[in-house]
Amino acid sequence: MLEKIEQKINPKYRKQAEARWNAIAKPIHSLGLLEDAIIKIAGIQENAADIRIEKAALVILCGDHGVVKEKVTQTGQEVTRIVAENFTTGAASAVAMARVAQTDVFPVDIGIASDKAAASRIRESVTLQKDSLTLRNIRKGTGNIAIEPAMTREECEKAIQTGIDIVGELKEMGYHLIATGEMGIGNTTPSSALAAVLLEESVEGVTGKGAGLSNAGLEQKCRTIKNAIHRYEMEKETEETETDYIQLMAELGGLELAGMMGLFLGGAVHRVPILIDGFISAVSALMAVRLAPDVKQFILASHVSKEPAGKRVLEALGLSPFLTAEMCLGEGTGAVATIPILRMALAVYQEMSTFQDISIDAYEKFQD
Repeated sequence: MLEKIEQKINPKYRKQAEARWNAIAKPIHSLGLLEDAIIKIAGIQENAADIRIEKAALVILCGDHGVVKEKVTQTGQEVTRIVAENFTTGAASAVAMARVAQTDVFPVDIGIASDKAAASRIRESVTLQKDSLTLRNIRKGTGNIAIEPAMTREECEKAIQTGIDIVGELKEMGYHLIATGEMGIGNTTPSSALAAVLLEESVEGVTGKGAGLSNAGLEQKCRTIKNAIHRYEMEKETEETETDYIQLMAELGGLELAGMMGLFLGGAVHRVPILIDGFISAVSALMAVRLAPDVKQFILASHVSKEPAGKRVLEALGLSPFLTAEMCLGEGTGAVATIPILRMALAVYQEMSTFQDISIDAYEKFQD
């Protein structure tokens, strides 16, 4: 089924990258998290001398959710297909940002309910092609998690494996860095349900208004999530001691969430750094890390989402974001926004003079 994750970051190249940073003619660790990111990427790529992140991809996984029947969103699930089309024509926020960040966009239909394009202009392909909707549909949207599982375990495993495979395909195409994105009307509802279970926190504490619910709408969303979690807990084996994270995703998650879980697992399998986007992406990353803890070594956090549990999920992962911009759009916008910053850090790492080059004494690193 799913490949066993046994990869780890290579400490040899981490040490070499840290030594390079400390030799550069500037105060030690003065680029903070950006230095840590380059060190991590060196360990992932097993190369501290020629780190590569110039060829980056944004993978936007698209899927629908049966829980929209519970009136947890302002719009219907047909919007998922419309926005997926916009990813292929350039008429989407993430695509506009990706152009500036010189990042190729790969939207993927992993579970859109509608099988009709919103317009004839949409571009579809069964193979990964930038600016084309890749067809990897596993089922036409999930079940309504308030009353039934989101998907079968087999479907969930297939979605996870799809994400792993996409990372492998992109690596073969020469991509060095992958940003995660998603599109699915209603997907903050399953994400909040998963967060409540993973963080062991109240539903109210992890649930936000998503794309702009009223107060009454938020109350309905919380009731729906509580019903979903109650159903899941009643169906679990009473003697279960360890959480079955694949089954948890199958019960309360979504096809695009499971696919993103696979993207993060795939980063470890194929040794490619993977960027978390916002809340939904971070929940998927936390699911991947709970399933296979070593996966954390291959993940970078881009920004902290404005969603109520955005910060808490990153804390649970033990990852610090580069940006705090109160973003909550999704689609990979936060992940893409950090790519130019990472490239700036790499330029300093590769191009700046060392203390030895300019014949001045290096800063001393004190242990206190």
